[in-house]
Amino acid sequence: MNNVAIITARGGSKRIPRKNIRPFLGRPIIAYVIDAARKSGLFSEVMVSTDDQEIAEVARHYGAAVPFLRSTKTADDFATTADVLTEVVDQYTQKGQVFDYACCLYPTAPFVTPDLLKQAFSTLTRKQFDTVYPVQQFSFPIQRAVLLRNEKVQWFQPEHALTRSQDLEPAYHDAGQFYFVNVAAFQQNHRLITDNSGGIVISELEAHDIDNEEDWQVAELKYSMVNEE
Repeated sequence: MNNVAIITARGGSKRIPRKNIRPFLGRPIIAYVIDAARKSGLFSEVMVSTDDQEIAEVARHYGAAVPFLRSTKTADDFATTADVLTEVVDQYTQKGQVFDYACCLYPTAPFVTPDLLKQAFSTLTRKQFDTVYPVQQFSFPIQRAVLLRNEKVQWFQPEHALTRSQDLEPAYHDAGQFYFVNVAAFQQNHRLITDNSGGIVISELEAHDIDNEEDWQVAELKYSMVNEE
């Protein structure tokens, strides 16, 4: 297939140092994502976009390509995922490699599976979306959220103060794992989420956002539970 998996793994990480290659249950966390992409059979190239030589070495050890290093511009704190994806696609184009679809994966998403990637790709192509990504349902109805200002509570949406939870439409949020994109559509709008984006619903057990040490520990516990033999 003429698809590329792009794993974004810059060297700088302030809250969890060396986060992208830190051992997660015994293996560098990025290895889980590389394995899922390779085992999916969806990609003619699985590559890691990084500015860091150590990350590049780890990525190559686990079977990913690192054909070029990320630029300084897309390795700072202000570069977006779309900026990184644009740079990678442009670099490949300059080398004469043009892909139909790309999947931009975060290196700290060890819960991603080959089957989930296949489901996303099927939805993307079947529905002709620009982008497809995993979403999770909010555990509490967002229509009944409250503001807290100067210790005073007030409703975000007062009209739903007395509405039963089961009568409110479910709301979802980005699971923070990956974006599967139609490359031609992305090159036109340079946006990962458009008016023609689709989502696949995953459970609370199928993802965990890792921003601090506590998140890391919970993610390891959750992963161990889900993958219990």
